[in-house]
Amino acid sequence: MTDRSLAALGFAEVPARQPLSYPGRPVTSPTLLTGGELWPLETAEGRLGSWPVTGPDGRRVPLDSVLTRLGVPTAGARAPVIAVGSNASPAQLDHKLSRPGAPYAVPMVPVEVTGIAVGCSAHIGRYGYVASAPYTDPEARTPLVVSWLDTARLAAVDATEYPNYRRVLLPGAKFPMVLPSGERLGGAYLYIGVRGVLRNPDATAPLPGGGDQSALLARLLAASTRLRTLLGPDPRSWVGRAGADPAVREAGTRAFRDEGWALPLDGLRHYAQDEGGGGSDGSGPPPARDYDALSFLP
Repeated sequence: MTDRSLAALGFAEVPARQPLSYPGRPVTSPTLLTGGELWPLETAEGRLGSWPVTGPDGRRVPLDSVLTRLGVPTAGARAPVIAVGSNASPAQLDHKLSRPGAPYAVPMVPVEVTGIAVGCSAHIGRYGYVASAPYTDPEARTPLVVSWLDTARLAAVDATEYPNYRRVLLPGAKFPMVLPSGERLGGAYLYIGVRGVLRNPDATAPLPGGGDQSALLARLLAASTRLRTLLGPDPRSWVGRAGADPAVREAGTRAFRDEGWALPLDGLRHYAQDEGGGGSDGSGPPPARDYDALSFLP
């Protein structure tokens, strides 16, 4: 039997444990993540729940049948969530979702999103790295990953994103989201950075995110004497110091603002109020709609 473990498939690095590996290796084809393994999910016409999964015995079984057998919610009862950073990495998601006695299964599917680009959040995260954050760009056509999360798993991911991110409902009518099957999503959730995104220190445009973390930190260190004093001399010392001390992380985040690098995300904050109430003050996540509901938004 083929070894489908994350390590065997080249997804061993977990950014939460190895900060300079951020954002981790993303999936590039549809897959089902479950119990630290990845199983091929074949694109097909029709709803996600009907797409075939190739299981350990080589048989092709509809996704919803597999999810039912695993004792977890089917695809239509899950919320689609777009990842712009490490949540596209199955190793990072497994790290966030693995709990003793709590089985999970997450379909992960590449999607092309129009109007959203990937920058760098204007804060230093709990593990010491500078994470990605989205921003609007009408010309952007960005390959991203959508994970379908059930209620419990969505709450688990929310807990890792708040308070530095806020989950918003991105409407498919304004930001087209196309699956490999050609299906367009009616909407999907997206985490936006409440601190904004970083400006390129050498320009006015946002600094691109999602690339090599060491190169990003080296660039920021070179551009700021204050950051070199606080976190230098190199990327390894940055993540070591920042990951060990919340006060250092906050001081580094203030330095971003004081250097004039923090750009607001007003264009995406507009979508923070999810109809149905809850979370509108940014204090906690809004209630979620599932895939079936989002697919029929007007």
